[in-house]
Amino acid sequence: MNIPQWLHAAIDVLMPRTCSVCGKPLDADEPYVCRRCMEQLPLTHFEDIPFNAMEQLFAGKVPIERAAGLFYYEKGSPYASIIHDAKYRNMPRLGEWMATRAVAQMRPSGFFQGIDVVVPVPLHRDKQARRGYNQSEYIARGIGQSLNIEVSLAVEASRRHSTQTRKSATERWLNTRGMYVPAPCAAQLANRHVLLVDDVVTTGSTLEACAEALRQVPSITISLFTLAVARLV
Repeated sequence: MNIPQWLHAAIDVLMPRTCSVCGKPLDADEPYVCRRCMEQLPLTHFEDIPFNAMEQLFAGKVPIERAAGLFYYEKGSPYASIIHDAKYRNMPRLGEWMATRAVAQMRPSGFFQGIDVVVPVPLHRDKQARRGYNQSEYIARGIGQSLNIEVSLAVEASRRHSTQTRKSATERWLNTRGMYVPAPCAAQLANRHVLLVDDVVTTGSTLEACAEALRQVPSITISLFTLAVARLV
């Protein structure tokens, strides 16, 4: 055992790492979620379903090529902790790691075929400064690294908005209306297929607003990906 391995072993004894889902201690080769919980992850399999529920959510609202999320999100489910840990509990690399798992799971379906660049849903700079990171950017990095494609911060949040958590679908839409704008680098996305990425989709208002911002780029094609999808869709 070399020195780094010895240090990691010592840390695991003093401060054992636990599974984000079940809370049990993790083995050395389990970074964030134990094998058993990953095996029981409530997958959507949307990548294999034509006009799936997530695509239906955006039908008639904003033109997209395709859309999918890895697993179902339900309030109170132990799997909701994956999103909460990545978003609020200073574990952004959990989102990055889950994104690599998503690519491994979904790649055989062809869902990622033809994607040129990954774009994360942005946070307003004030919110990102308070949180310390943008969890969606880490998810985008995981996908970009797995597919060996570029990650572009091509959408910006032009203003702050209040939390979406307790809002109705209409309130969420109004809350995000006009909030996102193309960043200067977005012009480089002309004639390219972009994968717009977020952590979870519920009503779809945030992704819709970001997609509308990207549509200002000439001849852009947009697909959507989230780690999790609320059951309500």
